[in-house]
Amino acid sequence: MTQQTESNETAADRDLVGSFARGLQVMEILAANPAGMTLTEMAERAGLTRAGARRFLLTLVSTGYATQDGRKFMLSPKLLTMSRTWISNSSLWSFAEPFMRALSQRLNESCSAAILADEDVVYVARVAGRRILSVALHVGTRLPALSTAMGRMLLSGLPEAELKAFLAKAKIHVHTPKTITDRAELKRVIVEADKRGYCTMDEELELGLRSIAVPIRNREGDIVAAINVSTQSVRFTVPEMEEKILPHLRETASVIENYFVTH
Repeated sequence: MTQQTESNETAADRDLVGSFARGLQVMEILAANPAGMTLTEMAERAGLTRAGARRFLLTLVSTGYATQDGRKFMLSPKLLTMSRTWISNSSLWSFAEPFMRALSQRLNESCSAAILADEDVVYVARVAGRRILSVALHVGTRLPALSTAMGRMLLSGLPEAELKAFLAKAKIHVHTPKTITDRAELKRVIVEADKRGYCTMDEELELGLRSIAVPIRNREGDIVAAINVSTQSVRFTVPEMEEKILPHLRETASVIENYFVTH
């Protein structure tokens, strides 16, 4: 029995690509160190020789999954694009859409969901209500994370060091006279969203547009997506959104989140 088990394990091992597994390990280590790592640091962390670590890192750079800045290597947004493609086609959003549609119809407003991809949010689900933006929104649309309620909600889930790095390098787009451009103030707003568990946006992306967003978390409690309701400023003030929209939005997010956690 033992010999048979050992034989099966040996056969299974022969089907594995060891170098591919080590490459994935290198990617995981880079993901945990967004500020980048040197060749020596990677070799030590991954248990590789310098030559081996160099080959893995240069392969990632050549295929676009990593970038090199001097002695530092870091993951590129290409991996986020792959994640975006997967999550936008996953059963989660097929499950979520009827609940988002019911929320949209109940409030007579638009409802959307998005994930973070580099400095943008990418729409992964969308139920349109009344037309409130000058541009049409659809699945796959990208908007600057710092200028949207969903973006700030997603950023609120980053570890402090990652948020600091994000704010230091992110481009700040001025969309309206109300757009917050001070990085310290942006950090305060994002931290406040984390404390409150929701984020509002008051005409910073487009005049006449207000929105409110809440997080979608996985079973580990990490924010993996955000869902929002957008409305015209003449229909709701910010306090009215918090009173009349937020409870319904949280209820819908809870249903979606429960599906995410249990599947």
